[in-house]
Amino acid sequence: MIALLQRVTSASVNVEGDCIANIDRGILALIGVQPADNQDSIKKLFHKITHYRIFEDDDNKMNLSVSDISGEILLVPQFTLAADTRKGLRPGFSTAATPALGEKLFLQLVDFAQSQYLPKEPGKIQSGKFGADMQVALVNDGPATFWLEV
Repeated sequence: MIALLQRVTSASVNVEGDCIANIDRGILALIGVQPADNQDSIKKLFHKITHYRIFEDDDNKMNLSVSDISGEILLVPQFTLAADTRKGLRPGFSTAATPALGEKLFLQLVDFAQSQYLPKEPGKIQSGKFGADMQVALVNDGPATFWLEV
C-alpha cells in the first residue's frame, strides 16, 4: 500500500458539488492499493500514518505525529499512485490493484482507522469515495509532503 501524506491546516473532498468530508489540522493521505496488499498492509500503513513525525514541536523540530497533536485524518483513494511511470509518457496501471480489490482494501482501511485512531471523536477520521470523481482541496502546511509505502 502507498500513502502520499500531506500535512494540512485544512482539506476537503467534494463529489458532485457536495462536500462529503472535511478536516482541519492533520493529514490528508492519498491511498494507492497494489495487488499484493492485504490486512497486514492496512495495519502497517495506518500505524505509519498515525505515528510518522511530521508536526513541529516547541523547538520547531518535526518530532510530533498526527496522534500526538490529536489531529484529523482524511483518507482519499487514489489508484494513480500505484501507476507504473518508468517507461514512456503514459502511465500504466498493471501495477495497481484491480478496482474490486482496491475498493475492498480502501474501505477496510477506513474501517480499521475509525476503530483504532485515538482519540475516538466523531470526524477525526474521514474519507473520500472510492471510484467517484472527487475534487480534493487542501492547504498544505509547510509545504510538507511524504511518500510512504509498506
